[in-house]
Amino acid sequence: MARYAIDTKTVSEAVSGGGLLVVAQWEARDGEADRVAEILSRFLPEAQQEPGVQLFLISRAKDNPAQFLFYELFRDEAAFKAHQESDHFKTYIGGQALPLLARRERAQYNLM
Repeated sequence: MARYAIDTKTVSEAVSGGGLLVVAQWEARDGEADRVAEILSRFLPEAQQEPGVQLFLISRAKDNPAQFLFYELFRDEAAFKAHQESDHFKTYIGGQALPLLARRERAQYNLM
């Protein structure tokens, strides 16, 4: 799950235009971490192809594989809203992954 949202830009180029950064932390319920990882592996390539996504990374904790960290950079608030309304978000995240979580936290930041 260590792919970038873009192939032709560096990370510096992706963040240079500013945008809305969303950082999320998930923790899967006991026994559900591998299922969550499998769902995310199907979701990630589709999320990375969204036109308003500048960078989209998902990581899994080394010390606790039930924990996942999302680092998502959107062009703007409208791109984030479009992301949440996409079919793949509704299917994989809303329909499949969220019911398997013990904890979900999100924070939004404006790039400086």
